[in-house]
Amino acid sequence: MLTATMEDVVTTIPSEEPTSDVALAAAGDRQAFERVYRANVQRVFSICVRMCGDRGRAEELTQDAFVRAWEKLPLFRGESAFSTWLHRLAVNVVLNDRKVLGRERARAANGDDDEDGEALYGASAPPSHADRMDLEAAIELLPPGARRVFVLHDVEGYRHEEIAEMLGVTSGGSKAQLHRARLLLREALNR
Repeated sequence: MLTATMEDVVTTIPSEEPTSDVALAAAGDRQAFERVYRANVQRVFSICVRMCGDRGRAEELTQDAFVRAWEKLPLFRGESAFSTWLHRLAVNVVLNDRKVLGRERARAANGDDDEDGEALYGASAPPSHADRMDLEAAIELLPPGARRVFVLHDVEGYRHEEIAEMLGVTSGGSKAQLHRARLLLREALNR
């Protein structure tokens, strides 16, 4: 059904898909859904890669988000913009993936988690030859919990209460993770 790769997708991100394509896709029109996919895939991929920090995994999660969108599209009521609905669906796909991976890794390690109690996407080692790293590279180095909160708050614009609900933490925990993320980013970018 979805045959385009991330390289095949045009990099411009339209502000909204014509309502007719969304309505046609909701009624089962695969060609209309293909147009909806092409119009929104780059934005969905962007949130996935920022939240998980791994481009390969983000491509898989992007595809998962669109499969879920195809299944759930008849439930879209139009109470918000389609792009908002799709964005939230993509965030939920990444968060569900995090939970599944966390459980699998916890089982594999007999309950041994990293220092934050999270068994998700590991941070990569800092580049040894670079004097300065760009913001994207610095974000990828953040611990998983701090990275998710930073992306949801500072990049995507969610409020701490919304983040707390999505991640199953307190609003204060979200604020603490954001503070930690900002300190670590400042440190990494000032090296």
